[in-house]
Amino acid sequence: MKTKLTLTIEEDLIPKAKRYAESQNDSLSGLVEKTLRDLTRTKEIPFSKQWGGKFKASRRASTRYKALARRYL
Repeated sequence: MKTKLTLTIEEDLIPKAKRYAESQNDSLSGLVEKTLRDLTRTKEIPFSKQWGGKFKASRRASTRYKALARRYL
């Protein structure tokens, strides 16, 4: 359900924002809504940042490494 929202914006910005919205084939309300949606979207942490440094490399002398190497390398 959509509801009205009143914003206070610098007077000289309003016509510029309306022109920009029109150039994007959108309304000013749509532009504000999309921007707020993007700003409030939960940001996913990249896999590399989440797991980086949490694993230890296997020692090549280990029995498990040798078995995996025979099977996959």
